[in-house]
Amino acid sequence: MKITGIPAAWPDSEAEALAVQDELRGKVVLDEPGPAPGSGLVTGVDVAYDDERDLVVAAAVVLDAATLEVVEEATAVGRVAFPYVPGLLAFREIPTVLAALERLDSGPGMVICDGYGLAHPRRFGLASHLGVLTGLPVIGVAKNPFTFTYEQPGPRRGDSSPLLADDGAEVGRALRTQDGTKPVFVSVGHRVSLDGACAHTLELARRYRLPESTRHADSLCRRALKEAQQATS
Repeated sequence: MKITGIPAAWPDSEAEALAVQDELRGKVVLDEPGPAPGSGLVTGVDVAYDDERDLVVAAAVVLDAATLEVVEEATAVGRVAFPYVPGLLAFREIPTVLAALERLDSGPGMVICDGYGLAHPRRFGLASHLGVLTGLPVIGVAKNPFTFTYEQPGPRRGDSSPLLADDGAEVGRALRTQDGTKPVFVSVGHRVSLDGACAHTLELARRYRLPESTRHADSLCRRALKEAQQATS
């Protein structure tokens, strides 16, 4: 089992990580609509941890956006690249996520993260960070609310309400993907509009609350983590 190393210049302190966020945040592209929903390829990425063994496993699952059929899968195993600090979780995960994406033979198309982009205390969550580093269109679709306020959207599929930061800015949307279920929390990462991000999310969540990209990536990274734990036992 190959374990992805931590890049030599990777931040190892909170101050360094905050400086990197400040530098990269200005490179986020917010004025592109992104690919047409239901077209091309979409790739879900997710991670799983074993802190006792200092392991993080990333999974990337490529889907045909029209049929939602799996086109390709890849995983990578790495070391946890940064201590746990709220608002800086991307620094723990990104080297291994990038390794998983690099193992794909097909182009990833648009990437969907289980996390946030602009809906982040510093407007630079995992989806934005990953988008800037790769140049890919990326959105964040999270299961749980984070650092914003919102009103419950209407009860029907497609209903939404704005996610509001402390200054009143809209940084994402709470989106109802199935009638009567809890909403998911959608935010722009890079090179996709918020309307486009919500449309993609609905296209990917035709049967369940969570997008198929997230469901497949979550399942794959959990399986890969078990295999990595067995290999290091």
